[in-house]
Amino acid sequence: MARESSEELYEKFVLGNYPKAPLTLVRGQGNYVWDDSGKEYLDFTGGIAVNSIGHCHPFWVQQVAQQAATLAHSSNLFRNEVQGRLAAVLVKEAGPGKVFFCNSGLEANEALFKLARRHGMRRTGEDGKCFKILCAHNSFHGRSFSGMSATSQEKVRKGFAPLLPGFAQGTLNDVASFEALIDEETAAIAVETIQGEGGIHPCTPDFLRGLRDLCDRHDLLLLVDEVQCGIGRTGDFFAYEFADITPDAIGMAKGLGGGFPIGALWVRDKHTELLPPGSHGTTFGGSPLACAAGLATLTVIEREGLLETVRANSPRWLELLEKIRADFPETVVNVRGRGYMIGVQLTIDPGPVIAAMRSMGLLAVAASGNVVRFLPSFLTTPSEIEKSVRAFRSALSRIHRESA
Repeated sequence: MARESSEELYEKFVLGNYPKAPLTLVRGQGNYVWDDSGKEYLDFTGGIAVNSIGHCHPFWVQQVAQQAATLAHSSNLFRNEVQGRLAAVLVKEAGPGKVFFCNSGLEANEALFKLARRHGMRRTGEDGKCFKILCAHNSFHGRSFSGMSATSQEKVRKGFAPLLPGFAQGTLNDVASFEALIDEETAAIAVETIQGEGGIHPCTPDFLRGLRDLCDRHDLLLLVDEVQCGIGRTGDFFAYEFADITPDAIGMAKGLGGGFPIGALWVRDKHTELLPPGSHGTTFGGSPLACAAGLATLTVIEREGLLETVRANSPRWLELLEKIRADFPETVVNVRGRGYMIGVQLTIDPGPVIAAMRSMGLLAVAASGNVVRFLPSFLTTPSEIEKSVRAFRSALSRIHRESA
């Protein structure tokens, strides 16, 4: 019997909740991946901001393999040293507090929202009286029912009504719009420091400082969703750091594991009692294997000075993309982002542009609002950035020729 191709297997057996994939990847090394025909691609999707230290970094592979051969899973009924060590590193970066580990960004955000409701109960002494969470228009906080309810994008919500009550949306970078939504039922404000799926829209420093002030004045929790933009992607360990604020809780995932599923919630010291034993949990979260992957990732970022690399290379990258915007003013509307999280907004569907780049050996991903999103690994070099810009320029030129 002939062996079925990956495409045939997907067609027959994999649920079609994702669009049909354009290729089958079989191997990755550093900043490159290869498909089943042997073609090489420069990977600027990063597994959607996951592969922060590239593919199969030797130290990461060694640490994960060693842990897998020692103790992969034990559950949270018992302590494991690796979880404690990873928590200590995250607390050092975020500030005094404690950490809960889970498996994904969705789960990290679920924990954020549960924390907010417990804060509301602490304020009022009643369960369900103070529960509202203010989010931002164009946000994305996951596809669970709480995540969809917090998310304002109709394409995420459609077909799943009724959603959960207790969420309202203000306008990103407009403090007054959030202040107008605050009432006696409000418990927290939750924002992505940089909206990722929504099209790479960063919060301004003044906006974040304004939200911190609102939360302090009204006894609300300030929750930051750094699932996509955190763990070094902007050149700071956390993207909110440039605003010089301290949030009350941080949701993180993606780049934390360097390719292994892991999520985490950091909670500021004065709020850690909100989640006592029995209030939240996970079977797989914080496993020795996942935490070994997280520790290995953070070790590589520190030892190889990758935050400095991102900060050093990003300005030139933005400069080159701005030149493309100037050369294609009828097609390129805006260049946004920080560090290695860049979005280029187009006047046209980004799909054909991404497909053209793919044919040239560059992988990128779309975001809402006709945005081409670039999320390379922190190991990406200036020459690879220039290579990506050349491919992007060539793709735009091809689209223009074909539409002429």
